[in-house]
Amino acid sequence: MKHFYLIANPSKHDAVQVAEQITRYLRRRGAVCEGSAQEKRREGAAYGYTDKNRIPEDTQCVITLGGDGTLIQAARDLVDLQIPMIGVNMGNLGYLTQVARGEALSPMLEALLKDNFRLEKRMMLEGLVVREDGGTPWGTACSESQFDGEKDKVDFLKQGIALNDIVLTRKDVMQVLKFQVYVNGELLNEYTADGMIVATPTGSTAYNLSAGGPVVTPGAELIVLTPICPHSVNSRSIILSNHDEIGIRVMENMGQKQMAVFDGDQVIDLDGSEQLKIRESKKKTSLIQLKSVPFLVHIQEKLARV
Repeated sequence: MKHFYLIANPSKHDAVQVAEQITRYLRRRGAVCEGSAQEKRREGAAYGYTDKNRIPEDTQCVITLGGDGTLIQAARDLVDLQIPMIGVNMGNLGYLTQVARGEALSPMLEALLKDNFRLEKRMMLEGLVVREDGGTPWGTACSESQFDGEKDKVDFLKQGIALNDIVLTRKDVMQVLKFQVYVNGELLNEYTADGMIVATPTGSTAYNLSAGGPVVTPGAELIVLTPICPHSVNSRSIILSNHDEIGIRVMENMGQKQMAVFDGDQVIDLDGSEQLKIRESKKKTSLIQLKSVPFLVHIQEKLARV
C-alpha cells in the first residue's frame, strides 16, 4: 500500500499528534498520506463525522486514531467506498483496533507498506423504519425488491446502517417497553423489556455482551437478538441466520416514546404506527488484521482488563 488516509478523533488525547507522527513516517517512506480530524455530527448532514467526498479516489487504506467508536463511525460513513480500515486505539479496551495505546506504530506501518496483512470482511446490518399505512403490514417480510423500494420512500433519517448493532430502546421515560418481534413475517415473541439488541458477530462483544448475550466469532454469518432486562426468566438471546429479516413492532406504551439506535450513534424516533425492519446489508466493512492471535484468546485478554 502507498496511499493512506488518516481519521483522528480530536477528543482523544494525543490523537492529532499521533496522526502527525504517522504522516511524517509514511511520507519519509515514499507513501502518500492525507487526513482530517472527525467533525462534530451535524443535524441533517449526509454523513456522521467524515465526508466520503473528501477521501481521495486512490486511497488504499484508512487509519483511524481513537477507539472502537472512531473506527465504527468511519466504517459507517465510508461504507460506500469499501476501503480497508485499521484502527489505532487511543482509548480503553479497543476490541476492533489493531494497535494498543502506547504500542509502537512502526511495525504496523511497515506491515501496511509491505502488504503484510490479511483482510477480514465483517457483516453489517441495515435498518428501515416503515409505516403501517405505507403498504407493509405488521408481520409481513419484505422481499429484497420491496425492502429496497421502501427505502426509496423515506428520508435519510429513517434508515441507517450498523457494524455493531441496532438497538430498540425507550426514550426519556424510565418505563418498560412492550413490543413484538417477527422473523420473516412470522411472530417470534412478544416482549416486555427495556429494549432489544440486534447485533452482528462484530457487535457481540459490545452492548450485547453487557446485556448477557453470547460472544460470537467475527467470521460467523448470523444475527443475535438479545432482549434488554426482560421481564421474564425465559427470555434469552436467540441466534438467527444472516438471511433472516427481523421486524419489530412497538405496541401501546402509554404515550411513551421509543427509538432505534444505530451503533450507539444515529438515532431514529419511532411511534406506534411504525415498524423497524432489519436485515443483513449487502455492504461489508473490511478490517485489516496484522496479528495472528486467535479471536477467543484476544477476547480473553481484553476482558481480563475490565
